[in-house]
Amino acid sequence: MSLKYGIIGTGAIGGYCGGKLAHAGKDVHFLFHSDYDYVKNHGLQVDSINGNFHLSDINAYNSTKDMPQCDVILICLKSTNNYLLKELLPPLLHEKSLVILIQNGIGLEEDLQKDFPELYIAGGLAFICSSKLGKGHITHQSLGKINIGSYSCPDLSILNAVLSDFQESSVDAALVDYEESRWKKAVWNIPFNGMCVALNTTTDKLLENPATKQLLYEMMLEVIRAANHSGAKHKIEESYAEQMIELTKKMPPYAPSMKLDFDFHRPLEIYYIYSRPILEAKKNGFSMVLASMLEKQLKFIESSYLKNKQ
Repeated sequence: MSLKYGIIGTGAIGGYCGGKLAHAGKDVHFLFHSDYDYVKNHGLQVDSINGNFHLSDINAYNSTKDMPQCDVILICLKSTNNYLLKELLPPLLHEKSLVILIQNGIGLEEDLQKDFPELYIAGGLAFICSSKLGKGHITHQSLGKINIGSYSCPDLSILNAVLSDFQESSVDAALVDYEESRWKKAVWNIPFNGMCVALNTTTDKLLENPATKQLLYEMMLEVIRAANHSGAKHKIEESYAEQMIELTKKMPPYAPSMKLDFDFHRPLEIYYIYSRPILEAKKNGFSMVLASMLEKQLKFIESSYLKNKQ
């Protein structure tokens, strides 16, 4: 099955994943915003621990109205921009298009389905340390796996074709249980993203200090317990928290996406990474006390600098 891909959000994740697909010869079409002109003239550069590459001949657009209909659309926007999808998505869709939300948080697919009731949707969980260095320039520092879970896609053949394309592009990919995997990603995201912002630091510094390492661990356990109250088919073992800590120890010093948004005084992805999981857990009779405290701290921090930008 030959698939046509659309990338909405050509940043750290979209630039890397879409770049790898295009570098392997897949049919990929990229939506750019501020660096559209630069990429049209200079192409896309991806620096990776697995080998650098440059895409000089790239299908670049600055409007989805100019893009072709696609079989698979990878949404790699920050979730703070998901309100734009009502306008961005329709030109790309045909009757059986699959949209994969490669974003952080809980409830993303549910909300998109409300706006597009007939749409095939899957969740994409990126375990990749990458960042955007500048216009048309992506750097990949560590890891590199994409897990995909079906939210409302009845056609397993297209999901398997996507996995095959990723694997042929040297991106490790696997088909996973949607709900379990969303919560498993939250086990890492909730403690590390917020604490790196609140303490203005990086992952390695948090793990070097016994006090913050313990807090990370306790927060991970809280997320696991919230997940296990959600009614998912598979329970997450509490040993998963230690696994995530050990995995992060092996990573190079890393500033998660929310820390970079904080550094550049951009809106933080508080709603889907914090507020929504807290609400979902509460509906299921579980209180996320530590996550709620961090959520309020992040709202204070964000409001302080966003107010100054107005």
